Amino acid sequence: MTLDKARELLRNQAQVAGGYTKNGTKLILAEVQKEHGQKSVDQLIRELDLETIFDFKPGTFFKGLTSG
Repeated sequence: MTLDKARELLRNQAQVAGGYTKNGTKLILAEVQKEHGQKSVDQLIRELDLETIFDFKPGTFFKGLTSG
């Protein structure tokens, strides 16, 4: 996933800002973390004010779904 696509999806999630969207946001951030690293995750958290909206702190490790 590109950072631009992640940013677009996260903006949509932040607009709704509910329990289900919080979980979806975690999955998006986990994917960004896997592909682009922690620095990109922290930047998106700050840029989109996800700390205020979902209480996500920069430096948090997000774990995505695992296949099994």
